[in-house]
Amino acid sequence: MTLPPRNGGERPKRFSPRTTTPEKKPFVMRSGAPRTSQPVVAAKRALAEDGSEREGDRIAKLLARAGIASRREVERMIEDGRVKLNGEVVTTPATLLTNLRGVSVDDKAVGPMAPPRLYRFHKPAGLITAERDPTGRPTIYTALRNALPPGTARVMPVGRLDVNTEGLLLMTNDGELKRAMELPSTGVPRTYRARTFGDISQAKLEELIEGIEIDGVRYGPINANLERSAGRNKWVEMTLTEGKNREIRRVLEHLGLEVSRLLRTKYGPFELGDLQRGSVEEIPQVQVERFRKTLKPA
Repeated sequence: MTLPPRNGGERPKRFSPRTTTPEKKPFVMRSGAPRTSQPVVAAKRALAEDGSEREGDRIAKLLARAGIASRREVERMIEDGRVKLNGEVVTTPATLLTNLRGVSVDDKAVGPMAPPRLYRFHKPAGLITAERDPTGRPTIYTALRNALPPGTARVMPVGRLDVNTEGLLLMTNDGELKRAMELPSTGVPRTYRARTFGDISQAKLEELIEGIEIDGVRYGPINANLERSAGRNKWVEMTLTEGKNREIRRVLEHLGLEVSRLLRTKYGPFELGDLQRGSVEEIPQVQVERFRKTLKPA
């Protein structure tokens, strides 16, 4: 089945695989070197001397928007002394800039910010959601190299799917968008379908809407529904907004169910639909911007 055109007829681009502020302590590098051991760039004030509003954005935010990494990861890079401005080490993520001219990461110049992009990727089971794996297992980037068109800017996964989970994995070049979609405080829902074996009732599943504690870990509200059943084989749909590590599997196993397949079908308003396993589809910009405006402030 082919998805109908959305947003005034604009079709998504689909790609198939070819195959009171406390006093701050002096900054100290993780290596133990004192702040004066090398040139530094101090943060500009958020407000000018006349009290006017600040100019520019924090460097950590700009680097995240440029797709270097998430804002938190960029902050760690700055702490490690990996970010420079005009050849001098940046010491704080609060440094204000209007653009990334003269900024480098690991002594490599940062290019101009590309427009924010968001892709739907149908992750197959058996792939690690990471850039590389120390044991040599295949990662999502192994498949993406064949699915994305040549010259596509670096993209990062929004959230994670464990190695045995398949389905919708959103990919973006915008670290700020990635962070906003992942934070539990923004309340972006994720929907999964699980094929299970065992006995469970709809009434028992509905108790999950109050949340549940397992082995000292508290899981938030889950909207769970029994889709269909054939004997002890059942499909369960579950929607949550937190997404702790292996949350769906742990909750279902706690309820006495064996999970034989787990598929994410939706993240926010974006659905897996009929996207083929291993394929990528770009989400139209108008949809991305409309969704961004609905996100709660982080």
